[in-house]
Amino acid sequence: MAGNVWEWVYDSYGAYDDSAKTNPSEPDSGNYKVLRGGSWFTNANNTRAASRYYFTPGNRFDDVGFRCVVPPGQ
Repeated sequence: MAGNVWEWVYDSYGAYDDSAKTNPSEPDSGNYKVLRGGSWFTNANNTRAASRYYFTPGNRFDDVGFRCVVPPGQ
């Protein structure tokens, strides 16, 4: 689901490098955290899961949120 709010994800923000990675989360590095997916306030071209932006965790905006997830079987 994209386009409701930008969603906080676990990763810190940084430039992509050329090496392939599996689940490249680095939550404790850097001041900026990643947001994905675009929002109702975003240009339609950026309303997709691949869209990535960043903020410091203390920022609040009307179009930024998170998604609650429960693993299967819980």
